[in-house]
Amino acid sequence: MNILILLLLSLNFMPSNNTEVVKWYTFQQAIDLQRTKPKKIIVDVYTEWCGWCKKMDASTFTNPAVVKYMNQNFYCVKFNAEGGDTIFIAGQRFTNKNYGKARSVHDFARILLQGNLSYPSYVFMDEKSKGITIVKGYQPKDRWMQYLSYIAKNKYKTMTYDQYNKTKK
Repeated sequence: MNILILLLLSLNFMPSNNTEVVKWYTFQQAIDLQRTKPKKIIVDVYTEWCGWCKKMDASTFTNPAVVKYMNQNFYCVKFNAEGGDTIFIAGQRFTNKNYGKARSVHDFARILLQGNLSYPSYVFMDEKSKGITIVKGYQPKDRWMQYLSYIAKNKYKTMTYDQYNKTKK
């Protein structure tokens, strides 16, 4: 009996595995979701070999405040810039014609990043899937939260990011 009580009490102090994570979608899933519940989109353009991409995944994208804000305000898409997926958008087909060869770039990554290939890169899109801005490189939690807020609150429509950032200091 004492062992059972001790066991039940100890369960209350064990760490929970109910940690919320960023809900990642494919690009097509995000577009489909926008039709019924419009939200902005963040496309995380990454590669398998990118160390800064992995750091972003392990640190910034695991922060509870970041996760909650991203899930509430955006459809989050992970897109491997060197992957082999075929993407269909507005009747156009995008592929990685040289998939399997080292550092071959997917056509859709070229379009998203406007030819300026840099990883990680984060493409923000409005509720109609139109590009807003591209943020390049690793972003620590505080800076990333600033970008998220700037976009989610539509501040990009009336001021530059630098102007917005100055109002937050």
